[in-house]
Amino acid sequence: MVALIRIDDAGDDRLADYVSLRDVQLRRYLETERGLFLAEGEKVVRRAMAAGYPVRSFLMTERWLPGLDEELTAAGDVPCFVVTEAVAEAVTGFHVHRGALASVERPPLATVDDVLAGARSIVVLEDLVDHTNVGAIFRCAAALGVDGVLLSPRCADPLYRRSIKVAMGAVFSLPWTRIEDWYDALPRLSAAGFTTVALTPTADGVDIATAAGALGDRVCLVVGSEGPGLSPRWLAGADVRIRIPMTGGVDSLNVAAAAAIACYVISTRG
Repeated sequence: MVALIRIDDAGDDRLADYVSLRDVQLRRYLETERGLFLAEGEKVVRRAMAAGYPVRSFLMTERWLPGLDEELTAAGDVPCFVVTEAVAEAVTGFHVHRGALASVERPPLATVDDVLAGARSIVVLEDLVDHTNVGAIFRCAAALGVDGVLLSPRCADPLYRRSIKVAMGAVFSLPWTRIEDWYDALPRLSAAGFTTVALTPTADGVDIATAAGALGDRVCLVVGSEGPGLSPRWLAGADVRIRIPMTGGVDSLNVAAAAAIACYVISTRG
């Protein structure tokens, strides 16, 4: 069972893992330096622990203790800092309405080969910088049977608190890693036996419904950044370009919505 430690001072050094959770730049530095990430909310904390991620500590208000009793028991000899809502807000920088946070050890990144091993469908993200979009794509990819996710170096962190929250913990169950040598990433994936499929709103793309039946056994769906979309190199390097037909004068969808549609079509290709 964890040790329950009640703290009434927001400046207590023992709460350092939880400081200023809305400051993205600070959190990126702190979480990388300390090898951790933050799980927010009862469901997300539970899913992180169920996936085998070791907890460093918990931070929660008194009323959330009963709901995570099993997790607190299973966590072993780690501290659970019990604070008032006012102290939690002063430490984190926002009202923690979900009541429970956990500081969790960040695992080493998998290799690209590990993610590709045995996979039939992969989503590849190029330079998506919005944590909400990254989390949403992880959630739909997991729900629609995608086997893994690869991210270019500039993509937002899937283990950032906001990404995890939007993904509802899907990042814990879906294999993923970053592609450091992004410049030649698509030829490498093609050489590994995948058909690389670029999702684009441009007119030269094949209608997604038409293309789905001819995509082959192993597919990489390649999705570009918010706004500009895929880089010219990745767009030119893909084996196939597909588009989602639009009506009503709409020229594109939110990247997460478009990825969800494409994931569904790919999952039903047979």
